[in-house]
Amino acid sequence: SSSTDGSSSTDTSEAATVIQAQTDAVYRMYNPNSGEHFYTENVSEARSLYTAGWDYESVAFSASNASTGSAVYRLYNPNAGDHHYTTNAAEAVALTALGWNNEGIAFYTESSGGTSVYRVYNPNATAGAHHYTSDYNEYVSLSTIGWEAEGVAWYTK
Repeated sequence: SSSTDGSSSTDTSEAATVIQAQTDAVYRMYNPNSGEHFYTENVSEARSLYTAGWDYESVAFSASNASTGSAVYRLYNPNAGDHHYTTNAAEAVALTALGWNNEGIAFYTESSGGTSVYRVYNPNATAGAHHYTSDYNEYVSLSTIGWEAEGVAWYTK
């Protein structure tokens, strides 16, 4: 059986203990092998990645309601093993045309206002080339060590 957060009600694994289900949470996972950060609103997906060896870093930010927010599309590059997130539907279409897999809407964000989520780009990375953070100090810190600061990607509540 499933609970309201999509997890199995019999799930007593370490992953369920480490990653607590939270309403509107977008979980931030890190792959120590590839350097990729992964963002998901699905607690079961986060727990599955944790079990597969990804590090759980924290709740990155809060998702918004679909009726009041803007969609964030998640795309996957099967050649590089990299995910990309964008609110720009045209960018999602363009990347899909280049061979990326469009995984649909990952979560919703505020249309305007709220907490800023910043995007930085590492031109030297194959996977994990883009990083998203609501921590302005992390954004600035990464931009001082070679990441390209790309500004606000979206807003959260």
